Amino acid sequence: MNGVGGIGGSAAGVQQIIVLRQQIIDRSALLQQLKDAKSAQGTAPLQPEGPAGGFSHALKSALDTVSASQANAEALSAGYEKGEVMDVAKVMLARQEAGVSFEATLQVRNRLLSAYQDIMRMGV
Repeated sequence: MNGVGGIGGSAAGVQQIIVLRQQIIDRSALLQQLKDAKSAQGTAPLQPEGPAGGFSHALKSALDTVSASQANAEALSAGYEKGEVMDVAKVMLARQEAGVSFEATLQVRNRLLSAYQDIMRMGV
């Protein structure tokens, strides 16, 4: 008998669902941050920023989110080891979330580094 949507009940299918769910949650959180930042800029008086001010703020915000995700996963793991947290699925989901967000950050870093190297190779 096939599982929901033909994915099947295997651990790999469940893992794919968890990863997809986490990607949706991450994107939703990022969109909410962008919306909050835009609404905060609309109510605050405009202050001149450097050309990279918006990008650096967005990058710092994303890195802070990744750091918070990793801290949450670490806290849940420590709680599980101490017997304070009984839901192993919650712990594993937090660890997956931290891993996915770190991998995404690593990919962004690699792309930025590659773009920088391409720009440096350009002739003037």
